[in-house]
Amino acid sequence: MVDTVFVGRYVGADAIGGLTIAFPIQRLMIAIGMLISIGASTSVSRYLGEKNIEHLKQTIINAIMLTIVSLTVVILIIFLFKKSIITALGASVNTFSFAEQYITIILIGGIFQCLSTVICYMMNALGNTRVTLYSNIIGSIFNIAINYILVVLMNYGVRGAAIATVVSQILAFIFAISRFRIVKKNFEISFSFKYIRTVIEKEFVFNIITIGFSTFIIEISDAVVSVILNNILVSHGGDSAIIIVGVITKVSMFMFITIIGISSSMQPIVAYNYGRRNYTKMKEALKIAIIAVSGASMTFWIILMTFSNSIIGFFLRDAEILKNAVLAFRICISIIPVIGIYYICIYYYQAIDEAKTSFLLSIYRQLVIFIPVSILFVQLFGIVGAWIAYPVSDIISAITSIHFIKQATGESDKHLFATNNVIINLKK
Repeated sequence: MVDTVFVGRYVGADAIGGLTIAFPIQRLMIAIGMLISIGASTSVSRYLGEKNIEHLKQTIINAIMLTIVSLTVVILIIFLFKKSIITALGASVNTFSFAEQYITIILIGGIFQCLSTVICYMMNALGNTRVTLYSNIIGSIFNIAINYILVVLMNYGVRGAAIATVVSQILAFIFAISRFRIVKKNFEISFSFKYIRTVIEKEFVFNIITIGFSTFIIEISDAVVSVILNNILVSHGGDSAIIIVGVITKVSMFMFITIIGISSSMQPIVAYNYGRRNYTKMKEALKIAIIAVSGASMTFWIILMTFSNSIIGFFLRDAEILKNAVLAFRICISIIPVIGIYYICIYYYQAIDEAKTSFLLSIYRQLVIFIPVSILFVQLFGIVGAWIAYPVSDIISAITSIHFIKQATGESDKHLFATNNVIINLKK
């Protein structure tokens, strides 16, 4: 989002188009990082609740090694087939060079970003709930400062924005790894080759992947939708439509980051109490998360709907594109506060080890509903159909999620009732 602001104001609208084309690649790397982060942190919380320290240590080591190996492979593949990938993502003659410049550099920072995310999430699960906040603050502040120096003062353009992102990711990683040393010392975790070889096991890798796979789908769905939208919009509305969807995506991140942040923060609490069979605390965490996500998303929605012209205008200077972008943005987020329960539902089912249900929910909104609806609506209504597809998908997903939340809480009540009966019988 920071990069989009700087290139939009100081390079031009086509540069935003280039960053929009690059977005699915960034999203892929983030999706892999989040898969491992959620999978590992949920397992760590559960093992902590069960007091199974040996499995907790093995999960941490397997998560870090999985991150290094998977990101290295993905980055090398993207780099080798970069030009073909950029073309497939919907780049035009005007946006191709911007996308290539940006992608070439940000690939370097991908592994640092994912490692810091994985480390921070595991420390969250162990009780250090502020480390992710501090890491992100450090990354954001340096990203803004370096962007200003390279893009505004030194006129480095899109390359400057990419360099700013990579440097800020490395600095955030350095902070995270400095805090992780405490965990490493407390749990006597060794990263020597001999020790790692004895603890790398398929069981833990499989566990991390199955638990975190729903989150991966949530994150990668944005990339898939972006690729499809880019190709649909460029043929119906040209580069201006690509620029608009890029700005909408970045601004709406305010709400989605908040919603997913609250949902993922709920998850280790639910997982820990699930491990301890404390179903009362699980329900309490779920209730508080629903209230928090509803209140936060409604607050952001009011602000963004009221000041959308000024906020979108902060990214764009072209008056005609700005006018169309504001209208599109208001349509896209028109009922977005209701979608919070959808993400709460996904993360709750992950926490209680219902990976299959969580996976089905994770593909539901974007892949099952949004893609076919957007393709149909664009054919029927033109470009505006793509924007209408967002609220339609949101309302269907929210209604479905309410059903699953009721089902989940019903199961918790059954477990709680059974547990209470056992306690009463033992007392007798």
